[in-house]
Amino acid sequence: MQLGFVSAILPELDLEDLLAFADAEGFGCVELMCWPPGKADRRYAGVTHLDVTTLDAAGIQRVKNLVKKHALAISGLGYYPNPLHPDAEHRRRVIEHLKKVIDAAPKLDVKVVNTFVGRDPGKSVPENWPMFDEVWPAIVRHAEAAGVTLGIENCPMLFTDDEWPGGCNLATTPDIWRTMFAKIPSKHWGLNFDPSHLIWQHIDPARCLREFGSRVVHFHAKDTRIDRHKLDEVGIMGLGWHTPKIPGLGDVAWGPLFGALTDAGYRGPVCIEVEDRAYEGSLEDRKASLRQSKRFLERFVS
Repeated sequence: MQLGFVSAILPELDLEDLLAFADAEGFGCVELMCWPPGKADRRYAGVTHLDVTTLDAAGIQRVKNLVKKHALAISGLGYYPNPLHPDAEHRRRVIEHLKKVIDAAPKLDVKVVNTFVGRDPGKSVPENWPMFDEVWPAIVRHAEAAGVTLGIENCPMLFTDDEWPGGCNLATTPDIWRTMFAKIPSKHWGLNFDPSHLIWQHIDPARCLREFGSRVVHFHAKDTRIDRHKLDEVGIMGLGWHTPKIPGLGDVAWGPLFGALTDAGYRGPVCIEVEDRAYEGSLEDRKASLRQSKRFLERFVS
């Protein structure tokens, strides 16, 4: 396994400075964010360390030279929109950009593109499947043609009352994953596995890996802390009772988790994803969060 990080936490660094930091800190890889340039609509979105809309031959060579110079790998290209958004024009725009990210990956010798399935949060799971059937087979075929594997992250994207009860991402549980993979039985269609999202759903991540480990193509190392006092106040149907934390400061049982991950034969990237507000005071705080996370995870990832 290679230990790396998700670039979204360092948005003010350009690509060269980002890779230089990763190299200096002893990381082996970086997941590069590829949002379209412009204003973000939520935290950690809108980060563009690689602009695929302007990527030409010279730009491709520049990225390759920087990666080689710093002895790093690009673990994947990341773009996390809602391709099942209820607004048709919104769907069109994000799917068009997602395909550009997919097309850029093989030009940079990158084999994985990470994203969300998306969801209409106003509809139930069964009611979302018709749009899934309309949208996703064509995207997967596009990835197959490019020789790219899609890593679907399992974050529910449930943060506000407007997104209750299902959030903005369908692919959140083993039951849904089974249906998703049955509908599209492609080898270019896998999971970008993040254990933190399972913890607050009271799902055992290690158990998930025993069934779906062969489907994991990328791994996000993020923790979460369940606030038992807040949970007692609002219940599981309320919001705000779980908090993203850096690895080791939450409720993920990392030893059993990596035991299941290695048993599944996973040898891919493990990328730290920082969404911990306690470390967001400054750029130096966020860099420190990556260093601290790296020290913690090195006991599991050599």
